[in-house]
Amino acid sequence: MKTYEIAVIPGDGIGLEVTPAAVKVLQAAGQKHGFALSTTEYPWGCDYFVEHGRMMPPDGLELLRASDAILLGAVGRPDVPDHISLWGLLIPIRRAFRQYVNLRPVRLWPGIPSPLRHATPETVDMVIVRENNEGEYSEIGGRLHQGTEDELAVQEAIFTRKGTDRIIEFACKLALIRSQRICSATKSNGIIHTMPFWDERFAHATANHPDLEAEQVLIDALCAALVLTPQRFDVIVASNLFGDILSDLAAAIAGSIGIAPSANLNPEKDFPSMFEPVHGSAPDIAGQGIANPIGAIWSGAQMLEHLGETAAANDVLANLESLLANDGPRTRDLGGTATTADVIDALTPSFANA
Repeated sequence: MKTYEIAVIPGDGIGLEVTPAAVKVLQAAGQKHGFALSTTEYPWGCDYFVEHGRMMPPDGLELLRASDAILLGAVGRPDVPDHISLWGLLIPIRRAFRQYVNLRPVRLWPGIPSPLRHATPETVDMVIVRENNEGEYSEIGGRLHQGTEDELAVQEAIFTRKGTDRIIEFACKLALIRSQRICSATKSNGIIHTMPFWDERFAHATANHPDLEAEQVLIDALCAALVLTPQRFDVIVASNLFGDILSDLAAAIAGSIGIAPSANLNPEKDFPSMFEPVHGSAPDIAGQGIANPIGAIWSGAQMLEHLGETAAANDVLANLESLLANDGPRTRDLGGTATTADVIDALTPSFANA
């Protein structure tokens, strides 16, 4: 039996609840499909920071490097500034392991109401491909004359040809195996250097794939169009900042950010990739056992697919769809009263060996 080494970082808040729940489902799927997940848990995050003064130990990246994949829960705590939690754990992992693709599938599951009155599972089904290593989230910049009336802050956006081309090419190849439709998020009418450059590289990439139906849409208009005509979009490729914003908007359209997954991919598999639900640590409900584990489970299904266990990944998604379509237990964010354990208890028997 093939065994995969999985590094598990539950993190903070509800991450401590939904991550072990997801692992239970994924291990059940593995048992059915003939592979095993060997997990090593690392207690890193904001709680670790409060105790040790850093989000992970100095050798944290080396500890993760030997794993086949990383499963992350959520990071955040009210008394730890967000820039510390983000730049102390998540971003170092993404960059050290060249996880330059952030892949966020968005779909309206049967049985889940969308805030859009005319939305259906047929009209909300897309993938947002977000550049994950550069763009607007750079470390270049600084602040001068802090605390005075002359204070200023500078933040540089970094777009390289290598980084831009590889994310757009990944999105193009994904579009070719989906609907052959691709949309680029831009703002070249207002951002004078980086966005025209992004547009040029998008035009160059799509010219090499003449079968694609390509469009580029200004980010403000794109946000409006996602709400008004979600069926227009299938694969959306975006910079780090724009992809971050669009994926949360799209998750809301799909009914709840609690069900939204994401994958931080190193497509070449030279380094481990990392999988995490989009939702945060939700300290307001942490410890109550009522968090929605679907985002974590769906992220885990992405992990299985990346590892090559496509049948198991599809099985997880099929069982999630059956649970939701047939009035299975729902947590509060989906209008129900179920606990995290209720959802897991309903899912795991689905993977019993035939």
